[in-house]
Amino acid sequence: MNHFDFSVIAQAWPFLLDGLVFSLKLTAVGFLGGLVLGIGLALVRHLEVPVASQLASAYITLIRSVPLIMVLFWFFFLMPLVLMWMTGASRPVQIGPVWTAFVTFTLFEAAYYAEIIRAGFKSMAKGQYGACKALGMSTWQTYRLVILPQVLRVVSPILLTQTIILFQDTSLVYVLSVTDLLGAASKIAQRDGRLVEMYLAVAVIYMVLSSLTSQLVAILKNRYAVPGRR
Repeated sequence: MNHFDFSVIAQAWPFLLDGLVFSLKLTAVGFLGGLVLGIGLALVRHLEVPVASQLASAYITLIRSVPLIMVLFWFFFLMPLVLMWMTGASRPVQIGPVWTAFVTFTLFEAAYYAEIIRAGFKSMAKGQYGACKALGMSTWQTYRLVILPQVLRVVSPILLTQTIILFQDTSLVYVLSVTDLLGAASKIAQRDGRLVEMYLAVAVIYMVLSSLTSQLVAILKNRYAVPGRR
């Protein structure tokens, strides 16, 4: 610890900040894209749409059974070959590590969000569906105007908890040589030989952001908790 130099962190901060911005962008895209796709998957399964429901179930089961890092490798190495076959190109169609990260995180998180939202659908009182039908509302209107807003409000603490995990998982794109927060710290650490300072700084940043978001989760849980079950 006598050789620990805080000035190294200060000097590297602009580069670390760029990496953090990328990690936050990846988290935002994974959250928004995954949420939209997850709602679609949850609806398909909840409404038991023929064929589509089975396909959605198989997709969710597959994604939830495989580590994220494996999905990243699959998409990065296999998708160029698939695109080459589909387009008839003479060589693999390169996607690039950045697009691989954004697409993979969206597809991966969609499976987890879908299960969270489907659980929210099941928690809704059946009387609400009957009331909407009695009012002459279509299935689309029932879910869009009545059911889905309530579900998103109720499951928001769980969605946010999953998003914290998503933010922490962005560090995995380091294996694709993408300059996220961890990637930026690693490059500086290897260049200057300051591994302790860089990795400690990254750990503190992850801890602070995750802890602050966890506090928001606690607030949401208290706000939307069922009386008597807090």
